[in-house]
Amino acid sequence: MVKDIRIQLEYLAESDYQKFSASLLPNVKNVLGVRLPILRKLAKNISISDWQSFLNITPKYMEEVMLQGMVIGLVAKSSQDLQLIKDFVVKIDNWSVCDSFCCGLKFVKFYKQDVFDFLQPYLKSKKEYELRFGFVMLLNYYVEEYYLDKIVAIVDEFSSKDYYAQMAVAWLVSVCYIKYPELSEEYLKKSKLDDFTYNKSIQKIIESNRIEKSEKQRLKKYKR
Repeated sequence: MVKDIRIQLEYLAESDYQKFSASLLPNVKNVLGVRLPILRKLAKNISISDWQSFLNITPKYMEEVMLQGMVIGLVAKSSQDLQLIKDFVVKIDNWSVCDSFCCGLKFVKFYKQDVFDFLQPYLKSKKEYELRFGFVMLLNYYVEEYYLDKIVAIVDEFSSKDYYAQMAVAWLVSVCYIKYPELSEEYLKKSKLDDFTYNKSIQKIIESNRIEKSEKQRLKKYKR
């Protein structure tokens, strides 16, 4: 089955889409060019067959890594499956794999505290994509009143200079602002974030279609 999946991926690859995908992932050299809807369909088929064997392969292509992440999202049902996530995170080497993996972990909604505790080492990691994984998980599942103070404290301890980690934090801050504008604006006034991440946070908020023009003008004044 594992060999058949690789053959399928090679057959389903599109050269024009490969060029487009590769242009978005400048440091990734093993992009085939298979569209996401096709990968999701393959992942569903794998998840109802011998998915354990597929997760144990050493990926040749970026799409194989992404498929493994999608399969985990389909088969993970509880906090007892956190080892699957831990084993996968070390394979993440680009934002696309990271973000698609995070948004597929729907079971987190039912085990929030267990997963929140699990995420803590990633939120303090020195590795770019471990950090991105942690912060993208927060913005997907934890931007709610109960966790807001905890998120603010975590964000204020962030100190990485890695671009994709910084952008994940900026994205998280923007999501917090859109959902809780007053509380988030108070945070922005006293934020300890580095200037780059802080200004990117403001930029992402301003780019949102859910923010009024007058509000955007006011927020521009917060830029450092």
